[in-house]
Amino acid sequence: MKINIPETGQSRIVIVGGGFAGLALARKMAKSGSQVVLIDKNNYHQFQPLFYQVAMAGLEPSSIVFPFRKLFHKHRNVFFRMAEVTGIAPEKNRIHTSLGICNYDQLVIATGADTNFFGNEEMARLAIPMKSVSEALFLRNTVLDHYEKALSTVDYDARQGYMDIVIVGGGPTGVEVAGAIAEMRKYVLPKDYPELNCEEIDIYLVQGADQLLKGMSEAASRKALDFLTGMGVKVKLSARVTDYDGEYVKINDGTTIRSKKVIWAAGITCPTLPGMPEESKTYGGRLKVDRFSKVAGTGNIYALGDIAYMEEEAWPKGHPQVAQVAIQQANHLAGNLKRAAKDQTLKPFVYKDLGSMATVGRNRAVVDLPRIRFQGAFAWLVWLFVHLFAILGAKNKLFIFLNWVWNYVTYDQSLRLIIRPRMPLREVGKKTE
Repeated sequence: MKINIPETGQSRIVIVGGGFAGLALARKMAKSGSQVVLIDKNNYHQFQPLFYQVAMAGLEPSSIVFPFRKLFHKHRNVFFRMAEVTGIAPEKNRIHTSLGICNYDQLVIATGADTNFFGNEEMARLAIPMKSVSEALFLRNTVLDHYEKALSTVDYDARQGYMDIVIVGGGPTGVEVAGAIAEMRKYVLPKDYPELNCEEIDIYLVQGADQLLKGMSEAASRKALDFLTGMGVKVKLSARVTDYDGEYVKINDGTTIRSKKVIWAAGITCPTLPGMPEESKTYGGRLKVDRFSKVAGTGNIYALGDIAYMEEEAWPKGHPQVAQVAIQQANHLAGNLKRAAKDQTLKPFVYKDLGSMATVGRNRAVVDLPRIRFQGAFAWLVWLFVHLFAILGAKNKLFIFLNWVWNYVTYDQSLRLIIRPRMPLREVGKKTE
C-alpha cells in the first residue's frame, strides 16, 4: 500500500522528521518547484529548549508547539503525513511507514535524537526523560502529584521520597531543570503547600564529568555551579548513578538517595532506521555524511542535525548536537538542492559557531559567544530574547512573553495543573433502542 500523495511529475523530496533541521529544510524548499513530503510521528513542531519550562509549570505546552499543516497552508506542493518510518529501501528509492510505502527522488533523514540510558534497562523503565512535550507534561504531573501525596505522608523518610528530586546530567537541560525546581521550592511551593516544610526538599544534580556544561567555557561552568549551589542545589560532580529501583538512587561514590523522581538528562542517542548501509553507521546511532550532507554509501540520501555525523577541519569529531548545527545544515542543503537543479556547482558545508548559552533561573544565565563571554542578569536577558525570537508564531511569542513577565513580577506561575489524559469510559456491547 502506498501513502496517498499526488503523483505530479515533480522531483519528490521526502523529509523524515519535523524538528529544527527537517522543518527548516521544508520551509526553504516550499517554493523550489519540487514536491516536498514531510513525515513526522507528531503533527506539530516542538521547541525543545523550553521543555523544562513546561515541566516546571512555567508554560503551557501549546505555547511551544506549532502545527505543521498551519505552517504550509499556502504551499500546495508541500504535503505532511503523520506516520512513523519503519524502514528504508535505498535500492528502490522508497521508505516504509506505518501508513504504507513512499517513493522519493531525494530522501532527507532528520529524525533527531532520543534519550540515552546507556543500556540500563531499569533506569529506562523508571527514570523520567524530557525529549518531548508529552514527557515534559508527565514530569509536571509527577512532581505536583508527589507533593500532593507528601501532604498526607506522616513518616519522614517516606515523605522525603516524594519531596526530593534527583537530576542526572549536568548539561544545559539538567542545569536549567535544577534551577527551575530550586526557584519553585523558594517562591511557589511554600504558597501552594504551606503545610509542608519546603526547606526539607533536597534537589540533587549528578554529573559524571568534573564540571557542569561540559561543552561551554570553564568560566560558564564555574558560574553555573556557583548559581546552583547558591540556590541550594546539591551538585555532585564526577559522580555516576549506578542503579535505581523507583525508591532509592545509588551513586558510584557509595551514597544512596531516597527519591521517587529521577529526571534523566544524561545523554542522547539517535534512532536507527532499518535498511541503511552498514558503512553509514557510526557511534551513538549517527549516520556518516560528507560535507554536502550526503549519507555514506548512498547516492540520494541525506542526513541533517543530531543524526548526522560530519567532520570538518575545525570539528574533527563531528559537530555538536545542537539546534544551530541542524538549522545551518538544513539551510545549506536547501541551497545545494536548488543549485543541483540548475546544474550549478555545489558548496561544502562550513559550520559557523554562533555560541551557546544556558539559564539557571531568574537573572542567572551564562552566555558564550565567539568573541565574548558573560554571565548574570544581562546574560539572562540575552537568553530570553534569543529564545523568544526563535519561537514559531506571533501568538506563541506573545503568550510566552506575557507568561515570563507575569512570572517575573509575581514570583509565581499559574499553570500548576495535574492533567492526566484518559479514554472516556464506554459501555461495551450495550445496544441502544
